[in-house]
Amino acid sequence: MVKSVCLLLAFVIGVWGDVLEDRYLVPVDMDNFPDKMIEYINYLNTTWQAGRNLGYEDPRYVRTLLGVHPNNHKYRLPEIEIDTSNVQIPDHFDSRHRWHDCPTIREIRDQGSCGSCWAFGAVEAMSDRHCIHSGAKNIVHLAADDVLSCCMSCGSGCNGGFPGAAWSYWVHKGIVTGGNYDSDEGCMPYPIKACDHHVNGTLGPCDKSIPPTPRCVRMCRKGYNVDFADDKHYGKKSYSVPSNVTQIQVEIMTNGPVEADFTVYADFPLYKSGVYQRHTDQALGGHAIRLLGWGVEKGVPYWLAANSWNTEWGDKGFFKILRGSDECGIEDDVVAGIPRY
Repeated sequence: MVKSVCLLLAFVIGVWGDVLEDRYLVPVDMDNFPDKMIEYINYLNTTWQAGRNLGYEDPRYVRTLLGVHPNNHKYRLPEIEIDTSNVQIPDHFDSRHRWHDCPTIREIRDQGSCGSCWAFGAVEAMSDRHCIHSGAKNIVHLAADDVLSCCMSCGSGCNGGFPGAAWSYWVHKGIVTGGNYDSDEGCMPYPIKACDHHVNGTLGPCDKSIPPTPRCVRMCRKGYNVDFADDKHYGKKSYSVPSNVTQIQVEIMTNGPVEADFTVYADFPLYKSGVYQRHTDQALGGHAIRLLGWGVEKGVPYWLAANSWNTEWGDKGFFKILRGSDECGIEDDVVAGIPRY
């Protein structure tokens, strides 16, 4: 124990002056040693706490979960700006409490070993909005598999896609319903098994390689007595939200959760609680999630977000990330839409 503390202190002293915009960085030689990184981050006692979540020994595996295509910036939807001049923004807002009759807002899904985060962030927020805009009369789980497998303009399936294209697909082609893996819910349940994106979980280990993208089958599962075309749910319009904190807040307050993407760094998979800000320069890839609110914790402003790595990751599947400084690009690419009725 004494040796461990001494080594840690040596690391801290060695990099104490290594600051990026008042940010202390993990020494480069820790990036591939999660236990040392956890100890270092927790020693710094900044705004968040780290712990073991993923089977993090191989960064190549973590990258398989990060499915926002590198060229995503070329496929952005047109922006729609909201008049915010007369809007009062509260210090705290949580969609789970604002629309408590919409259970999908509280749910965490699991993308498995597929890089389908771009599809999950989209259908999760769309499902929330169908409930919100119907006054909780239309509670559905839209199928990530419909977008992942059947949207030919959305990208490369499990190898990455474009969040904005998923929202455009909702408007032009519609999306059927579908529950989690191995469920009997909806037309197209997710075909890729849930797994442990962490150590000593209950779901079984994740595949270490990217699974093939499921084949598009435009037919509902056996036993679901609704025609595929009749099960489609559509968006009225889809759009990008301006990269402005107030615009994003008003969009969430008015219409419900949104999809956002950001750059995942090597320390993010170790998040357990608090307000995340990166402490490493090792970028792993782009990841899409669902933003559902904001707040302030111990004086630190944050966005409240839902991940798609099941409830055993992070803070029961949710996390907080620094708000107001475009941390890891979290405010740079936000997409949303309005359901059609």
